[in-house]
Amino acid sequence: MLGGEVANGQRVDIGFYENFINEILRTNLKNYLERRATCAGEIQEYVLLQRTIENLTNFDCDPLKTKVDLGCGFFVQAEVPDVSKITVAIGHGLFLELTQAEALDFIKKKVLMMSERLALLEEESSKLNADIKIMLENLGLLQQV
Repeated sequence: MLGGEVANGQRVDIGFYENFINEILRTNLKNYLERRATCAGEIQEYVLLQRTIENLTNFDCDPLKTKVDLGCGFFVQAEVPDVSKITVAIGHGLFLELTQAEALDFIKKKVLMMSERLALLEEESSKLNADIKIMLENLGLLQQV
């Protein structure tokens, strides 16, 4: 294994620190970045739903004619007879039927909560990134000794 010496004669296991950086810190950073991307995607979906609901209230769309994606790029025409109530994903695989006003209120609160969560994930990923840089700098200093 690679080793370095510090001023007082103690040996330092450089391989241990390299392993810690690569296996622990970078893995944690990857997990935080994935969670941040998922959270940002969910926020975008809720904002898109909010705009859609606002458009439904601004325009008289009773009944609503639309196209529904069945998957793999297959679309079918659909007609929604009553758009006064909307089924909204509230999290953890649960769905709730809400009126348009209730859905807009829920979406505003959900986006605010998720934005706070996104900020925390960004802060944690920044801290981990800084920790990795500091560890790499210190590792470089140890290898020069």
